[in-house]
Amino acid sequence: MYGRDPWGGPLEINNADSATDDDRSRNLNDFDRAALSRPLDETQQSWLLGPGEQKKKKYVDLGCIIVSRKIFVWTVGLILAAGFIAGFITLIVKTVPRHHKHPPPPDNYTVALSKALRFFNAQKSGKLPKHNNVSWRGNSCLNDGKSDKSGAVLKDLVGGYYDAGDAIKFHFPKAFAMTMLSWSVIEYSAKYEAAGELNHVKEIIKWGTDYFLKTFNSTADSISQIVAQNTCLVVELSQECITRPNSNMFCGFMWWQVGKGDTSGGTSDPNDHSCWMRPEDIDYTRPVTECSSCSDLAAEMAAALASASIVFKDNKDYSKKLVHGAATLWKFARDQRGMYTASGADAATFYNSSMYWDEFVWGGTWMYYATGNQSYLYLASHPKLAKHAGAFWGGPDYGVLSWDNKLTGAQVLLTRLRLFLSPGYPYEETLQTFHNQTSIIMCSYLPYFSSFNRTKGGLIQLNHGRPQPLQYVINYILGKNPRKMSYLVGFGNHYPKQVHHRGASIPKNRIKYSCTGGIKFRDAKKPNPNTIVGAMVAGPDRHDGFHDVRSNYNYTEPTLAGNAGLVAALVALSGDRTTKIDKNTIFSAVPPMFPTPPPPPAPWKP
Repeated sequence: MYGRDPWGGPLEINNADSATDDDRSRNLNDFDRAALSRPLDETQQSWLLGPGEQKKKKYVDLGCIIVSRKIFVWTVGLILAAGFIAGFITLIVKTVPRHHKHPPPPDNYTVALSKALRFFNAQKSGKLPKHNNVSWRGNSCLNDGKSDKSGAVLKDLVGGYYDAGDAIKFHFPKAFAMTMLSWSVIEYSAKYEAAGELNHVKEIIKWGTDYFLKTFNSTADSISQIVAQNTCLVVELSQECITRPNSNMFCGFMWWQVGKGDTSGGTSDPNDHSCWMRPEDIDYTRPVTECSSCSDLAAEMAAALASASIVFKDNKDYSKKLVHGAATLWKFARDQRGMYTASGADAATFYNSSMYWDEFVWGGTWMYYATGNQSYLYLASHPKLAKHAGAFWGGPDYGVLSWDNKLTGAQVLLTRLRLFLSPGYPYEETLQTFHNQTSIIMCSYLPYFSSFNRTKGGLIQLNHGRPQPLQYVINYILGKNPRKMSYLVGFGNHYPKQVHHRGASIPKNRIKYSCTGGIKFRDAKKPNPNTIVGAMVAGPDRHDGFHDVRSNYNYTEPTLAGNAGLVAALVALSGDRTTKIDKNTIFSAVPPMFPTPPPPPAPWKP
């Protein structure tokens, strides 16, 4: 009989076998060892071992998800390993010596910009801030405006800026200088920031506007009073002064000059031109000149305060104060017509005004940008006002922006309004004319046209050969001229050393030199002991000739208005050329020209 061997082979069973139980057991053990000596397939294992046990997996509960413990351990391990490797690499990078890549040096325009701004620090009057950064200057003229002791009016006119190489504070060119600086900040604040000069230039502007707010009753809504110098004779009282009498109240008049420049009296009449003294040592009386009909000056000062209010728009209280003062000055300019030099006063010799119509266009435009009040725009763009300002009859100075002629600047400002906001009727007629004229003026500056003469060295004669031609060029100033010299003090290696400037020419040596005692320094042939960094001198003549002589102010005297124009040009050219003009800030106070259209109606439903 044969049976099936469960281990895979034949098994013969013999009934006659008489082996004992022990023998059979021994034989089975031999079969077991033989069978286990070769591998078992899955079926055989299941027969031998029965159902196998499933190995239980372990998990980790992370709160939001449940993951396998094995995956969790591997993930954490990989993260730790990666962090260790990254930290090790960082340590190596930081400790291994390497060559640092330095930022590129600032371009020439940026270098010149920083220096040109320092000139304003050297021109400050009054109690100077600690960070003024001009070592040879100190507090000066701390009694300006206080010479009147009658008790009716005690006026503080300390502060502001000296105009040029003297110690006179001419308000007309100074107001123009502050307006130009504000305009440059409004359009190029990003470039000032990149040059590290934004806070500096804003501080310079504020020093000027703080002083202007002292020169009239900036808290009043209208001013119409004039106070005669030294006698405090009240000629006319404004309504506010009548209803709110106060013996110490300063109300209704306007100062336009501090100091005196008439030298007809010689040294027997010591003043800011006949004496050669450091401002810190001035001990003579400084007269104050006031006016009651000075539309040109008042409108220019209104422009200065209005433009500055946009610069300081983030300082709401101060900006509002500037706007209010500008509105008061504007009303004064419109109500009491006249030119500030018409009386033949001292300023007429140095800064004679030709008209006030251009200041009305210029000032009105800035008043509109500062307030958004369209009545200012209506006046500034009125065809009759444009005609009075010379927009249609030309002239030798047509197209030349200066402290006396603001028409070109106003035309540029209003052209921007037309391009970006397009106000339309009733302004379009004049704005379109200004736009066309601006394009023609810009072309007239190019060498291709013959509107203006040029020297052999390339200096355009926008002022037709008169002194101070450098107000209208740039590269020529910085050394691209026949003399290969810089006309900006402190820029380059070759620049004027005998600048016509009292403070720069007299040493700061704790010796007080009298009115005539400082003349020896004026006439000396040596360089100034103090370098007035950033001062742009008057410049060469019409033949590119220049004499570095301190006694000749037509060559070597700097001015506030000249430096302000230079700063505005330098910041526009400085730094990254991809940084464009700011097109929006100047319109920050201007409301939408047209009403917002109503929302579309809801969709119709049957």
